[in-house]
Amino acid sequence: MKKRRTTKHVTHHHARQKVNYDKVLYYGLLILGVFVVSFFVGKTVLFSNQSTDPPTVEGTNTSGGFDQYGYNYQARIFVGPADGVDRELDGNVWGDPTYAKDHLVMKWSKAWDDARFHQAAWTPEAWVDNEWNGMLQNGSKVSEHVKIIWVGSALENSQYWRAGGYPIWGQFEVIMDQGFDKNSMTHYSNAHATPNGYGGK
Repeated sequence: MKKRRTTKHVTHHHARQKVNYDKVLYYGLLILGVFVVSFFVGKTVLFSNQSTDPPTVEGTNTSGGFDQYGYNYQARIFVGPADGVDRELDGNVWGDPTYAKDHLVMKWSKAWDDARFHQAAWTPEAWVDNEWNGMLQNGSKVSEHVKIIWVGSALENSQYWRAGGYPIWGQFEVIMDQGFDKNSMTHYSNAHATPNGYGGK
């Protein structure tokens, strides 16, 4: 969750590397698999760069509480070092140690969880949120906040589409993608849709 692309990948925009939110959602989720998303956004934990579906991952914890990786599937959240998002505590994130010590928070709605993992219909209430923080002593010095919502296959022509976002995974819109790279002292904003909150327009 980390090479960036300017138009499509959640955790990878700008000419710098960052965790693949597709992957984050893929493993995390399984999120969505539970999840990330990043990272995201994917992660899930997370996803492939060309995937048209949000990420998915095997092995949910049905007993409640956080598992050793940082996932709490009952609360639909991941909190902890990015090292755990790929469900391997090996000092790497998908084989790369660069962002393993960063702090990641991923959240996804019940509607997202129901549709992704329980065969419910997708609705505008489905969303996922990724907050990546590398501003730690041993972190990457890169931060990013990404919000993703379901809008349907019509994408920009959907009644749920919001001006200012960009498409991802064929039926979803990134309504926020912004962050800060302390290495270059650069603040970036790839998406800021209006409105920017969750829930249907």
